[in-house]
Amino acid sequence: MMNTIVNEELISFKELEKKIYSYVCELAREITQQMLESYDEELAKSRDKKVYRGKGKRKTSIKTVYGEVEYSRNVYRTETEDGQVAHIFLLDQAMHMDKIGLISTNLAEKIALTVTESPYRVTAEQISSTCGQSISAGGVWNMMQRLGERIDEEEVHAVKQMDADQTEGEKVIPVLFEEMDGVWLNIQDEHHKKMKKQEMKVFTMYEGWDEEKEKQNRSTLVNKTMLAGMEKSNDFHAKREACIRKKYAADEIGQRILNGDGGSWIKEPYDPDTIFQLDRYHIYQEILRKISNKDAQKEIRRLFDEEKMDKMLEYIQIYATSVASLDENDKSSKKAMELYQYLNNNKDGLLPYDKRGINIPAPEKGILYKGMGIQETQNCTVITLRMKHRRMRWSVNGANNLAKALYRKKNRELVETIDRYTDGLVFTMQMQEIIETLSAAKAPKKDGKGNPYVDRFNHHMPLFEAMQTASRKAFKRAFGY
Repeated sequence: MMNTIVNEELISFKELEKKIYSYVCELAREITQQMLESYDEELAKSRDKKVYRGKGKRKTSIKTVYGEVEYSRNVYRTETEDGQVAHIFLLDQAMHMDKIGLISTNLAEKIALTVTESPYRVTAEQISSTCGQSISAGGVWNMMQRLGERIDEEEVHAVKQMDADQTEGEKVIPVLFEEMDGVWLNIQDEHHKKMKKQEMKVFTMYEGWDEEKEKQNRSTLVNKTMLAGMEKSNDFHAKREACIRKKYAADEIGQRILNGDGGSWIKEPYDPDTIFQLDRYHIYQEILRKISNKDAQKEIRRLFDEEKMDKMLEYIQIYATSVASLDENDKSSKKAMELYQYLNNNKDGLLPYDKRGINIPAPEKGILYKGMGIQETQNCTVITLRMKHRRMRWSVNGANNLAKALYRKKNRELVETIDRYTDGLVFTMQMQEIIETLSAAKAPKKDGKGNPYVDRFNHHMPLFEAMQTASRKAFKRAFGY
């Protein structure tokens, strides 16, 4: 049959595929329209007519993976609790369309997952070329803003629960590892005017490392959870603590250990019993930035690695004095003293947690403890690769909203989050009922021949007469055969 079509019609397989895809998408849109309008009528019949007074119908559309579906639904006049007149759509409420807009769950998932990997423009092009419709970069951006705002609202709600002592966390663990860092982003205002860089805050917590994976030379964190955003430090710390308490019985954690770069916003508000250690990557980075002499770099690194912290600080002071110059352009001494101040201000955190003689609770079975310092890698894979380079600039809100989607994806929570905001409507109607509805009235088309899609299903279909594989049986069940 395929050969006949290709040869006789002189059509390439590529074009054939496009035509079939277009045909199936059009059929799907018709079925969806019928389902939505039918469900709206069910809601109209079952409503409290004294509370919801009918005011006619309004047309709208919903974006799906097979194109934009246009349909009509009833609008009702009602009163709010404070006595104000309001006009509502019961169908929109049932479908939770007040959350992120008139868009299907499947399409929202595809858009969000693509946006976490590609720019908005590229995402729009990919969605438009694969989902039977046209969507603009602006449309993609708008959806992601609404999604990010909903996630932010969830975070704020978690803080309120924490403040009201209503947190849900029950899991008790011996040690909680916490790491925090910042990612500096290029910022623009609403007029796309360049502004100063701003820091996105990123947090990662985990229970340790998978012992079995370590034996395979694979470093895998156990129960890793991330959080990211453009909030002020106090707000971010509140959300961070709420995130911890939502998962764990925080007061029962044996020991909390925090690794960071020494920034004031990182060290300020954390549990007083938390062990703080200065991140080794940032220490090495500062040595390279502040000390130009290779021999001096090497010596400072050696003293640090040998845990001779006092001697290291003394050496840096001596070096700073030795390179002092009357030349105002020579910053060698100044930079060396900046390194000294940085390390001295974080002196208590220079030794790793496991080198301080502190009694750390033993790990649970299957978990081991080792040196911290994973945050830079998390920053890169989750935030940096998507939001930096390529001359990218962000509004503060735009950066914050995308960050929410990025960390939820890393936590494997993005799809579940989108489902909560979009999947508010469950249909119980069988496909056969829909097909019958489509054809019952025999509504004439322009050519007066009825519905061509229904005719295709009602007439001879080789698929239904072929050997019954599991997939064919599923297809037949879906369409009520």
